[in-house]
Amino acid sequence: MKILLGLKGSSSRTQIDDRLQHHPDVYEFYTDASDFTPNGYHHLYEAVQYVQSRGVNRIVLHHPMKFGATHAEIVAPEKQFPELYRFVEETTMQLIGLAKDLDVQCLIHGAYAQETTKYIDCYPNLTAAQQAAFDRLDRFAKAGGSHIMFENSIAPVFAYGDPAMEDEILSHHYRLAFDTSHCFIWLHGNNQGLQKSLRHLKDQIVHYHLVDSMGLTHDSLPLGTGKIDWRDVLPCLNPDATSIYEINLSNQEDCQEQLQSHAYLTRLAQELD
Repeated sequence: MKILLGLKGSSSRTQIDDRLQHHPDVYEFYTDASDFTPNGYHHLYEAVQYVQSRGVNRIVLHHPMKFGATHAEIVAPEKQFPELYRFVEETTMQLIGLAKDLDVQCLIHGAYAQETTKYIDCYPNLTAAQQAAFDRLDRFAKAGGSHIMFENSIAPVFAYGDPAMEDEILSHHYRLAFDTSHCFIWLHGNNQGLQKSLRHLKDQIVHYHLVDSMGLTHDSLPLGTGKIDWRDVLPCLNPDATSIYEINLSNQEDCQEQLQSHAYLTRLAQELD
């Protein structure tokens, strides 16, 4: 099994050049709110073109995680949180436009975790909150087509690990991004549950965030340093999907922890071959 070198960084030229010197197969842009001002969007657009000009054609644009001090939650209702709602709406449509223009991918979080309960409490019950999230994702999926994907969270609105929730997600025919640590944490460190989820969703997964965890909190560890059983995870992955290593870096200008994770997974794949 060929293991792709997928690296993540911002639109800063310093970070991009640090990643490009290692000749990645995939580059994922971490965006923030500043990338969606007129000047910031122009800079992001040019940064994507620059990465493409260096021979990297598999590019993913990660929707901003934050709006001010809060996470950019899909489930936040428009009536109670109009500014947050508009931010998610406008930036998602901008990303879809950029993705279609330059033939790249954009990634939207189905939910996060920290403030999700506050937003769920705005609805009559959890089922109503989930339905509101699916309605919005359906609309984004229609607008984005083959250029958009949705990532799992550690929140009951859009989590992988519960077969019933996964069946509902599959019924919408979304293109899926799978973060291994999010699922592992949701399942409280259950490796068999993680592998079951990976197999169940496999055919609709188009992108992976490969990241280790102790299964307790959002720790974003290098591969091989947490409790995920990567030897058994590897056969569960969709070989046609892209992937990146979404690891906490000690220095954002140096992707060493991502490279170490790639070396670990490559060795493991060679052993399995």
